[in-house]
Amino acid sequence: MKITGWRTLTTWHHWERPIGDVNGTIESGVTEVPILMLETDEGVTGIGLGGHADIERVFPAIEGEDPRAVTALYDRMLAWVFKSGHAGNTFGAIGVVDMALWDLKAKCAGEPLWRQLGARRGFVPGYASGLDYPLSLDALVALHQRFADRGFSAFKLKGGLDVEQDRERFAAVREVYLRNTPSPVMMLDVNESMNSKQAVRYINRLQETLDLSWIEEPVRRWDAAGHAAIRQQVTCAVATGENLTGIEQYLPLLKEQAVDVLQAGMCWGITHFLRVANLAQAFNLPVSPVGYNANPVAHAAAAVANHLSCEVQDLNFPLGLQVDQRIENGGILLGDEPGLGISIDETAIQSQHDKGSWTIAQGPHVRPERAGLRLTLQSPQREQ
Repeated sequence: MKITGWRTLTTWHHWERPIGDVNGTIESGVTEVPILMLETDEGVTGIGLGGHADIERVFPAIEGEDPRAVTALYDRMLAWVFKSGHAGNTFGAIGVVDMALWDLKAKCAGEPLWRQLGARRGFVPGYASGLDYPLSLDALVALHQRFADRGFSAFKLKGGLDVEQDRERFAAVREVYLRNTPSPVMMLDVNESMNSKQAVRYINRLQETLDLSWIEEPVRRWDAAGHAAIRQQVTCAVATGENLTGIEQYLPLLKEQAVDVLQAGMCWGITHFLRVANLAQAFNLPVSPVGYNANPVAHAAAAVANHLSCEVQDLNFPLGLQVDQRIENGGILLGDEPGLGISIDETAIQSQHDKGSWTIAQGPHVRPERAGLRLTLQSPQREQ
């Protein structure tokens, strides 16, 4: 079997609500989902999901190769771009190709990827996370009612601009999950929006009445000293790593003892997650994948001993994707279809007309000018 080419198309995820975090929001609730289809001479196609703008840069590293040599091809792609580096769009393309390669490998074996990777069963525990910052309190509660209906007992909220508003939102959502557990697990994600001193003040103020399990990305992703300072002064765990592009970028965090939960972005692929998990295990730390459409890395999470919990951002899948998994019992139940269990209805995708993007100026992927420069624990609206 040889890799012969690739095709790409874009579908859209309809969140049916505004989404975002303290950095920005997407009021339309519609975002793009890039799809890569890796073709072979035997007619089997591998599917990868995520941004792959640099696919033409990395494809020569795998063209004509046997796709079943996944980890060797992953390292070959890294070597192909070593001089200019593998961050940003390049790492995204490598991750999506890697996802498609693993899909091909498992399809050739006639097994779901979770079984191909050695998992005993295809269930992955998870937590509810709705990219929910722009929602009103009533809409936030209604969203988490739907997650609670699927058996979740852990949840993460977006916040970090107003400590009293966050306290109110956590208290309201916690009530939702009391029907599933007497002690709902609560996490706060502030998306790199703070400096270290502000983060310590903010978290400690929140924890006067709330028992947070972790604070996520309190400061910039590369700030090992800042994460370490926060970790030493708060009682909840510190989680970070989703935006790191390569296991070498985790080393400063580990050397500084700056992190309690290592995270990996699903969009960076299967091999990256597996290597982060192995690195975390060497330091006796748990690993947690950050959510993405169709939860592809859940297959790998099922196969690692130190997986903690997988982020679940929505209960629906993008238009035109049939995904062999169910969200139930507080997690992801992966099916038995070979590969990632993702099939594509191109006719349905081509018939849609809605558009949306993560990268609009007011969206969460654009950093605000004053991020990390605030001294107050309340929003500007409350200060006036």
